[in-house]
Amino acid sequence: MDKFLQIAPHSLAIVLARVGAEDSPTVTEKLQHHHTGYEIFADFKAENMQHFWNKKVTDAISETFFLGWIDEHVLLIQGKEDHLEVLREGWMRRSLKPPRGFEIKCLGKQRAVTPPPKRKTWVAASHLARWLT
Repeated sequence: MDKFLQIAPHSLAIVLARVGAEDSPTVTEKLQHHHTGYEIFADFKAENMQHFWNKKVTDAISETFFLGWIDEHVLLIQGKEDHLEVLREGWMRRSLKPPRGFEIKCLGKQRAVTPPPKRKTWVAASHLARWLT
């Protein structure tokens, strides 16, 4: 099984991306209603509480708590490790739903944490310069 980056004890980082903002004015209007990370978390819970066919996901979602909202796209949630594992499994099975107006990019996997492209270019250039001298 893949390793997950642990931000805080019994927590999970859900990396989100906005969808369709430039394509649809209605999506933009919906996004304007998300003023806080907590509102996005509440929408995430509401979307996933409808898993009537998967009681484990519904139970896990109901037992998670808002921990934080970072850089306008990372939702931090907290809960028992068993519940977080159910959410990870739901993500791997593509049954975990994002909040409205977003898509889930990843769940804080270590390989998802990479430096920005400019830094990669600079690091590669500095290593090449050292090698050439």
